[in-house]
Amino acid sequence: MIKLQRLIGLPVIVIHSGKLVGTVKDAWFDEHWQLKGLILDCAKWFASSVKIVEWSHVVSCGEDTVIIASEAAIVRMKSKQLLRSFYTGLTKLKDLPVVTVQGIQLGRVSDVYFYPKEGTQIVGYELTDGFVSDLMEGRRWLRAPSDPDSVLLGEDAIIVPAVSEAELEPVAASNFRG
Repeated sequence: MIKLQRLIGLPVIVIHSGKLVGTVKDAWFDEHWQLKGLILDCAKWFASSVKIVEWSHVVSCGEDTVIIASEAAIVRMKSKQLLRSFYTGLTKLKDLPVVTVQGIQLGRVSDVYFYPKEGTQIVGYELTDGFVSDLMEGRRWLRAPSDPDSVLLGEDAIIVPAVSEAELEPVAASNFRG
């Protein structure tokens, strides 16, 4: 399993040339919150477009580098087309509240986990209740329900089944690698 935030800031290198083509700035998701690609850094401050690499062109992502298939895999996309992302889109996954169908807030999204070789569906959420709570109690991990239709990944909140409250686990070192 990979934590999405571990990819942010990693250099992106082309496998056959070894050329550095950018740094991961964010991740881009589709309307079902499946990882579609990576957003790379942009030299322009107020650019109307961003550089992206679709996830299908990512060969591997290690602890220190993201490797892509070719430089041609980098394309420009208008910023307004990136509706959902982790940090910068119109709808941001980071800090979205996670609420049960009974109205109990479990925390806010601090990070997400996924298996890079088995597709791009989010498999778990790291939740925070804030800085002080993180220090005192630690963050919690919520496995994504096996039925994707039981989770509503909305614009302003993530709605999960009531049983999710009982399924919260402390974040352990074993959750960081898989």
